[in-house]
Amino acid sequence: MSNNFRYAFGRFSVSKSGFFLLGLLILGIAVLIEFFTLGLARRTFLFYDIDSGVVIVENRLLPVSREDASYVSNKSSPRELDITRYVEEALLGPVSSNSMPLFPRETRLRSLLYRNGTVYLDLSEEAALPPPEGGEVFLNMKTLYTGIRRNFPFVREVRFFIAGEAAYAEAGAEFRQFAETSNLKGFFKPPQKNVAKKRNSEI
Repeated sequence: MSNNFRYAFGRFSVSKSGFFLLGLLILGIAVLIEFFTLGLARRTFLFYDIDSGVVIVENRLLPVSREDASYVSNKSSPRELDITRYVEEALLGPVSSNSMPLFPRETRLRSLLYRNGTVYLDLSEEAALPPPEGGEVFLNMKTLYTGIRRNFPFVREVRFFIAGEAAYAEAGAEFRQFAETSNLKGFFKPPQKNVAKKRNSEI
């Protein structure tokens, strides 16, 4: 009887491990399907070092949306979904504990619309205050603005709202200048004239 029990238990163990391997296989197939369906793109995020204030660059792979019938039903374009993913990822904060988040951890994206080259971005009321780790709200807003513009070249303008109220509407020109002229630790592309000079020297 003891042998029968061991035999039955052995069969159960093999069966249990088989189910585990089958589960891993199904999970792997699901990941592959998502990868080939959505694809991945490298997105760059900017944060600041807590001690020195130096810019910290983080690269992350995020899904890329494609034209699909499902987007028609939820009334969100692929570009809008990609920007939404980027902003939500930025709100999660940096990976390094030595970097400051741009906003308090409780900050949430209330809504995001992309229309004719302009992003309308509404953050929760927590975004009106700097994170406990330090930093300046205005600089952090400019940093997020810059990240969106540089990761999504088709975006021409970003308009911020906090809890439904327009924020920094009068600072649009300063935001644009910051995004177009800053060169933070190689994250930003060099000015076009410098690129042209380099190309001419290579010819």
